[in-house]
Amino acid sequence: MTFEQQAKIQRLEKALGYTYQNKDFLLRALTHRSVGARNNERLEFLGDSLVNFMIADILYHQFEKISEGDLSRIRAHLVKGDTLAEIGKEFNLSEFLKLGPGELKSGGFRRLSIIADAVEAIIASIYEDGGLDECREFVKRIYVSRLEDLDPKEVGKDPKTRLQELLQSMQEPLPEYSVISVNGPAHAQMFTISCYVAKLNTKFEATASNRRKAEQKSAKQALSKLEEIK
Repeated sequence: MTFEQQAKIQRLEKALGYTYQNKDFLLRALTHRSVGARNNERLEFLGDSLVNFMIADILYHQFEKISEGDLSRIRAHLVKGDTLAEIGKEFNLSEFLKLGPGELKSGGFRRLSIIADAVEAIIASIYEDGGLDECREFVKRIYVSRLEDLDPKEVGKDPKTRLQELLQSMQEPLPEYSVISVNGPAHAQMFTISCYVAKLNTKFEATASNRRKAEQKSAKQALSKLEEIK
């Protein structure tokens, strides 16, 4: 390993808050399958299980009165790819990834799925290098702000669900969704959906590549307006 590579690894270790006894674990965690056979896929597999277990354990003890269903919803939100990718961005992980020529050319270092997979691999690499307690402390550290800011009643719920629950709590009629138009060729259709909220006597319209996404976008608009007057 060159001096420059050593300095780079030390910089990442400092950001992670963990110093490896065996740097090979970290190097493997950062290596995408496009590089070759020695890549991070197996570590990613292990890391996925570890982060699910550890977040479940944290939530179980932090929220003693929450049901199993709500705990599952919150955990799913915290360990999903988008959240893991956000964590990876906080470490500027793209700067340290090892990608093959094809992935480099296509901008793979910016791909959220690759960043998320690398975070899972890093979690597993710390487990392999330092054991369960070190890994648990690392997971707690990278999730601390998200756990502190977490609203168990809202996190992980999509706008349609939140809108429906808010209207129910106000004893108001549920929203009504209608298809306004479907445009474009069969392989690239765009759906425009309206969400009518009787409480506001207003239709909120949104367009997306499928009906579900358009409904979610229109519900988000309605929810925002409803929360303003609540």
